Amino acid sequence: MSTDLILQHVARYIQLDKNEEELFISLLQQKTIPRKGFLLRQGDVCKTENFIIKGCLRTYSIDENGVEHIVMFGMEDWWVGDLYSFLTQSPASYFIDALDETTILQISKPHLDRLYEQVPKFERFFRILLQNAFIAQQNRINQNLAYTAEQRYLEFIRRYPQLELRIPQRQIAAYLGITPVFLSMLRKKFASK
Repeated sequence: MSTDLILQHVARYIQLDKNEEELFISLLQQKTIPRKGFLLRQGDVCKTENFIIKGCLRTYSIDENGVEHIVMFGMEDWWVGDLYSFLTQSPASYFIDALDETTILQISKPHLDRLYEQVPKFERFFRILLQNAFIAQQNRINQNLAYTAEQRYLEFIRRYPQLELRIPQRQIAAYLGITPVFLSMLRKKFASK
C-alpha cells in the first residue's frame, strides 16, 4: 500500500509521531476503481471517506430528465465521498465514478471514530478539511449564482488547470452548467486571444 502521499497530506495540518502514523495507516484500506467503475451509487450508503492516490473521480447527480449535474471532480491528493451520507449513514444523494483507473485509500466510519479517540489531533485535521470543503462549496454556489458562464469557465481553468486536460469537454460543461457547444465556443474565443 502506497502511503507517502497521504502522510505528506496529513503533515500539512498536523504532526504525527511514528506510533500515530502506524495506527492511521493500519486503519486505511487501499482500493482500485476501474475507469467508469463506481465508488458510490446514489441511494447506497457512503461507508468510507476516500483519499485519491492516483486517478480522477467525479461526483454527480442525475435529474428526472436524465441530465447529469457534476458537483465536483477529485484528483490526486483530494478527499471524496458523500459526507452527509457518511456522517448520517443514510442513502447517498450522489454517484461517484472513476474517469480513469483510480487508486484510493479508504477509512470507514468506525475506524475514523477509533482514530478520533486514539489520536485526538485527527479531529483537528478533519475539521480543517471540512472547513475548507465548506468554503469551496460556498464559493461554487456564489459563482453559479453571480458569475457569467465565461467567468465560471475562466475560474475553473485558473483554479484547476490540470483538470481541463484530463476531463472530457462534455463533463466540464456539465460542471459549469453550460452546453458542450457553448464551452467549445468559449474555448475558441480564448484560444484566438
